[in-house]
Amino acid sequence: MSELTGMVAIVTGSSSGIGERVAQRLSELGAKVVVNSASSVEAGQKVADALPGESMYVQADISDKAQCENLVAQTVKKFGGVDLLVNNAGWTTLVPHGDLDSLTEEIFRKTFDVNVFGTWNLTMAAMPYLRESTDGHVVTITSVAGVRPMGSSIAYSMSKAALNQMTHLLAKSHGPVRFNAVAPGLVETPWTKDWANQHAGVAAINPIKRSATPDDCAEATLALVRGKYITGQVLVVDGGLTQVS
Repeated sequence: MSELTGMVAIVTGSSSGIGERVAQRLSELGAKVVVNSASSVEAGQKVADALPGESMYVQADISDKAQCENLVAQTVKKFGGVDLLVNNAGWTTLVPHGDLDSLTEEIFRKTFDVNVFGTWNLTMAAMPYLRESTDGHVVTITSVAGVRPMGSSIAYSMSKAALNQMTHLLAKSHGPVRFNAVAPGLVETPWTKDWANQHAGVAAINPIKRSATPDDCAEATLALVRGKYITGQVLVVDGGLTQVS
């Protein structure tokens, strides 16, 4: 038996980047994994098909409450329950913090609809099954922007701070289900592949001299999964960036 044999995990936003690597690592360790994306259906199915263990792909836009509920229902129908929810799906767009006119209501609402309301609704849909698990656990991928005034937009930073606080509040009041968060700094993903200047800037001041990788974030997630007595924590994965900036 592998380390995570018997565990059923949903990983949102897992057709690429951090979510894809988390799904791969969980599957390698024996978990049954549900891969998800809002629109990249072909890529998501490809990720699911390539996993070494039992898996399936479910398309769902978490900003739609009904689709959140269907994602959980499809998981339970296929695998019988939910033990781990990794809230990785999110949305942002670059808006300079000093340019308030460009932070439109449309951008602000979409940021919160996906990042905050979507994550909340999916977590609530999964809660009845997480409570039935012997180690129900939610890991939310947030951001260092949720603990420091930085990030791709003011709305994005606010949304990630909300998720960090959500993690603390749920952990306090809804054990023995565990709630933790991984808060990365800048990560090398397909979405940031053209951000050469930002990656160079991080490397110049970061004590570890590079941006994070999806594997860094996946290993941090696994550390929280393995830590059965860890709850209510926001694990910053930024190579020491917040120590110097």
